[in-house]
Amino acid sequence: MEDILFYFQLGLTHVLDFNAYDHMLFLIALTIPYSFKKFKTVFWIVTFFTLGHTLSLFISAYEIYRPNENLIEILIPVTIILTALGNVIFISRKNYNKASSFFISLSFGIIHGFGFGNYFNQISFPLESKVAPLVGFSFGVEFSQLIIVLIIFIANFLVMKTFNVQHTKYITMVSIFIVGFSFNMILNSF
Repeated sequence: MEDILFYFQLGLTHVLDFNAYDHMLFLIALTIPYSFKKFKTVFWIVTFFTLGHTLSLFISAYEIYRPNENLIEILIPVTIILTALGNVIFISRKNYNKASSFFISLSFGIIHGFGFGNYFNQISFPLESKVAPLVGFSFGVEFSQLIIVLIIFIANFLVMKTFNVQHTKYITMVSIFIVGFSFNMILNSF
């Protein structure tokens, strides 16, 4: 039980660490188009991301497959850019397809999980079973992501009400900022 709690805390700090801002940028890009009314949808989108993240950690932990680290370091900001651009392109969300969002979130979660896989292997290697660490870590990631989603919802509401900003303009402005910041991440990875 102590192992699960340790890895739960590690999952929390993995997402809530401001030095790991790529995760936060992705969550902001993923969540910015939604409001409290769509919390159930966002919950499942975030959960599918966590499932993908967990799947790739499992694949890495059991040495089934390890992708090139440099490729993953570039793909992570690419997923953030694609998510933010999707916000701008499909801003009306009238033809929004939940199933495609779940698939995209799962796929991007796989990429992000591989980015953490090598570190996870280093800290969980001495343990005979990697299942408890994977479970604890995944629950920590999920819990912290939901905290961030609630903070994003509150920030969205406060900014739009305080500054009387239209939701579509707000989504566009934040998404463009995220795209620029993510391009900078790609440039810094070379």
